[in-house]
Amino acid sequence: MKPAMETAAEENTEQSQERKGCFECCIKCLGGVPYASLVATILCFSGVALFCGCGHVALAGTVAILEQHFSTNTSDHALLSEVIQLMQYVIYGIASFFFLYGIILLAEGFYTTSAVKELHGEFKTTACGRCISGMFVFLTYVLGVAWLGVFGFSAVPVFMFYNIWSTCEVIKSPQSNGTSGVEQICVDVRQYGIIPWNAFPGKICGSALENICNTNEFYMSYHLFIVACAGAGATVIALLIYMMATTYNYAVLKFKSREDCCTKF
Repeated sequence: MKPAMETAAEENTEQSQERKGCFECCIKCLGGVPYASLVATILCFSGVALFCGCGHVALAGTVAILEQHFSTNTSDHALLSEVIQLMQYVIYGIASFFFLYGIILLAEGFYTTSAVKELHGEFKTTACGRCISGMFVFLTYVLGVAWLGVFGFSAVPVFMFYNIWSTCEVIKSPQSNGTSGVEQICVDVRQYGIIPWNAFPGKICGSALENICNTNEFYMSYHLFIVACAGAGATVIALLIYMMATTYNYAVLKFKSREDCCTKF
């Protein structure tokens, strides 16, 4: 029989090897995480959530402001109401699509990381895998360009609400020359093209305009449009990171396809 000291030494050696094996496994797992895709996914989900959630509520608030103050006749803003309702449905589709697309790109990042080869053995990439990876590159570039347009479009209501707010600040300023001068300061939303020129009243002036700026609908809609614009900007940044990640992943697959041992997609 072995002495007790030798048995204890062997057990300690086995335990240390097990701990070392666990440590190496954890390091490999952490090395297999596509951090760029992970950061892009978190940023994309956050940006799309802000854009869709805040944009949906802000659009509803905008309709309420127009109906109550700038266009009392329903027929004058009927087309605008339909367009805004359609945009709200589009927002639902955008949120669902990017939720699925972000998960797919994150999974693609995991499968094309070099650590996957070390953890799961040596595999050869397939032509189908390279084709799918190339499709992700093209689709991500298209979405990136499209979201640049969305980001620019989301800045339009921010600009409009800022003009109204700045006009109210001019009315509140001490430099305003009495009541008559205040009543000559107006905002005409018809010039933005969101309601027709024959809409009544279409233009609000003076103290009535100041009262609009003090309403909860205006305050909430203005700030929600700002947050929605920031969310669209965050999504653009996320898609730029996705562009770099998917392009790199596709290049790795193309390069590995020329070797004997390649990463499997």
